[in-house]
Amino acid sequence: MKKHYNIIIAGAGGIAEAVGLILAEWSTITPTLFIGNRTLSKALKVAEWIKDGSTKQCSIKGFHLPEEGITKEMKVIFQQSDLLLDCLPGSIAPKMAQLAKDFQLHYANLTEYVNETEEIMTLAKDAKTGFVLQTGLAPGYINLLAHKLFQQFCLDFNVDKVDKLEFKVGALTDHAVAPHYYGFTWSPVGVATEYIKNIIVLRDYKKTILAALSERATIIIDGIAYEEDLTSGGAADLPDALSGKVRSLDYKTLRHPGHYAWVQAQLSNLGNTQNAINYLQQKMEAVIPHIEDDQIVLYAAVEGKDSKGILRRQEIAKCIRPQKVGKHKLRAIQTTTAAPMAQAAQLLLETSPSGVILQSEIDALKFLNGAFIVSVYGNV
Repeated sequence: MKKHYNIIIAGAGGIAEAVGLILAEWSTITPTLFIGNRTLSKALKVAEWIKDGSTKQCSIKGFHLPEEGITKEMKVIFQQSDLLLDCLPGSIAPKMAQLAKDFQLHYANLTEYVNETEEIMTLAKDAKTGFVLQTGLAPGYINLLAHKLFQQFCLDFNVDKVDKLEFKVGALTDHAVAPHYYGFTWSPVGVATEYIKNIIVLRDYKKTILAALSERATIIIDGIAYEEDLTSGGAADLPDALSGKVRSLDYKTLRHPGHYAWVQAQLSNLGNTQNAINYLQQKMEAVIPHIEDDQIVLYAAVEGKDSKGILRRQEIAKCIRPQKVGKHKLRAIQTTTAAPMAQAAQLLLETSPSGVILQSEIDALKFLNGAFIVSVYGNV
């Protein structure tokens, strides 16, 4: 960013740390950052961590962000800020979006939660500031990559429809052991949620709802075999944007072979419980460890016939590893999630849009070539 801005980061977890450090370290002109969390000590700790990790001079302050109500300090901070970056759990996103609207701040979030996203779209449709939704890794970067592939394919082969648009992401450990073949690299409740909630896809050019984990398959990426299956939230708004243009469109999560069979075994014992997400989360956390060393594997492909009737396929695959930013080493899930949010921050602050901006409405090529994105994902 080429001007000075005041930016609020809501949350004090790994992604809040990462987006704060990336903004402090990689912005042309370093912004002033305010880190808000319901536990003040955590906010102060993250602020100090970012300050210690940046090679640049930066002003960073932690503050108390209560679950309910507005403190005097919070009101002063919100009144002098330009942007709210929401790194809190998706269930809280509508509340944060309402605060952004009330204080006329730009807003960006990460959540894959569909109902909360729809709620924010309703409250922000007449906002004077811009609201970029679902701008992380998946949803987020992977949707822009897939959309760019679709647009390029249509241009290259002089068509306006394609047969398939596939996009997949896996937040994986380098090693996996029986029986679950998995290690947590991000939120357990997020994993459980995407395994339970229904999926929106395109089938025969029309929006369709399918059950999570209902289309398991094997895919080989760079010579390594992975399992893929349908999970919720990752498609963002592409099923709406590309309805009638793509015969089959879906987002799938990549896992090491054997993991989905283990998950299905846990779900077979679920019965008619009303709290499936909590049940699965507890089952997973009882036996699956949290692991710091991680990798992000992503894949996008478009397939269809060109104007002469020849079947064509274009693909992009990437593997992202942990990366040093400033003086700190960040996990792959941190950089790949935080960099699109930082890029969205730049988009909002430098173009000053109003209302809701969904993934399909962003200039994919320009966004994917943004400085924050390229520093993590490389060029496309």
